[in-house]
Amino acid sequence: MPRQPRLDIPNILHHVIVRGIERRDIFDDNHDRARFVSRLSELLTQSGTRCFAWALMSNHFHLLLMPTTVPLAQTMRRLLTGHAVYFNRRHKRTGHLFQNR
Repeated sequence: MPRQPRLDIPNILHHVIVRGIERRDIFDDNHDRARFVSRLSELLTQSGTRCFAWALMSNHFHLLLMPTTVPLAQTMRRLLTGHAVYFNRRHKRTGHLFQNR
């Protein structure tokens, strides 16, 4: 049976948790973290999404987000795809970076 779609309700807080596949690191150093936060900031501005809190650990992160006009799924897809491409190129690796829900 397929999964139920995620709730993506505008103007409601969403606690987003993303973990590396097999609990592997998704940030190797401060450069990776800074690049991620910079990209997150750009996407939040473009999408009108508000960020109330964030926490980055080596193998996962938490975001407390409130989407407005752009669906949260679209913003997260752009953030995660961009970080995976960047991380794989920088660290000369291939394959998935993030765990499925």
